[in-house]
Amino acid sequence: MDRQVLRVKAVRCHAYGPPESLVVEDVPSPTPEPGDVLVAVRGASVNFPDLLIIENKYQIKPPLPFSPGCEAAGVVTAVGDGVINIARGDRVMAITGYGAFAEEICVPADRAFRIPDGMDDEIAAAFLFTYGTAHHALCDRGCLQRGETLLVLGAAGGVGSAAIEIGNAVGARVIACASTDDKLAFCRARGASETINYATANLRDEIRRIVGETGVDVVCDPVGGAHTEAALRSTAWRGRVLVIGFTAGEIPKIPLNLPLLKGCSIIGVSWGGHMRREPGAFSHGIDQLIQWYQEGLLRPHVDRTFPLERVADALKLVATRTVKGKVVITI
Repeated sequence: MDRQVLRVKAVRCHAYGPPESLVVEDVPSPTPEPGDVLVAVRGASVNFPDLLIIENKYQIKPPLPFSPGCEAAGVVTAVGDGVINIARGDRVMAITGYGAFAEEICVPADRAFRIPDGMDDEIAAAFLFTYGTAHHALCDRGCLQRGETLLVLGAAGGVGSAAIEIGNAVGARVIACASTDDKLAFCRARGASETINYATANLRDEIRRIVGETGVDVVCDPVGGAHTEAALRSTAWRGRVLVIGFTAGEIPKIPLNLPLLKGCSIIGVSWGGHMRREPGAFSHGIDQLIQWYQEGLLRPHVDRTFPLERVADALKLVATRTVKGKVVITI
């Protein structure tokens, strides 16, 4: 039977707007091009860029209509010409950019990785994007070393909680910052040594209380907003502030005399650019993460799951910044 007559369900964005503007409809089943694999999706996690892309606020701008969703996990059902590293029947997790909120998706084979034994579909769907981003930030861009102090802003979120665990895997001392005591309890369960509630306490005063005048070596900042400058002012000599994202909605404007006076660095983190421009290093990073997972050092947390038909509810939940870990769409 010609695959193009087959239909699958997919979430579709026909016009830029809020999550409730998305619709679920039948679309033709895709056919893998050379170098691609076709994946029957079993889980797809929700990430902050999914909110930005449907509102035309993200650097990736797919042509309308499109399906959002930047990572998925499932089973390979067909492979395109030239694919030799993945076979039909393999369980894989994949970086998709967009398109994951669907029953089937085609992805380049070099962006699909076999799911390790013992990892279920929900965890696999929630693994690559946040852990990959945090690993590239801390280990590649930030050069975090054993014995250094890592400060994590937005520490209960997907990237933040991954950063806590990766910081521990490296051997750093991890200070987690979040906006509620409930989130901070979650951070301690992920391995944070100390915690700071920056909604009720002064961030700089609390950092000074914990580390004294020395300051912190690395700041992991996926949040932006009002706390970025305070964290930068609290860095040690030759400290590194890692700019990952702006889930707070505000892009900070930093006085450039601060890195001059402190001898510190403000470092941009673009995991998508890293994936496209440095594929060998990108794959090596994923291999390291899978090894750490198999050693029990990484424990992805899925806060909630939603069916495909409730993608809008899942996106709105992520937008509230109340999620601990990740939200996954199950298919």
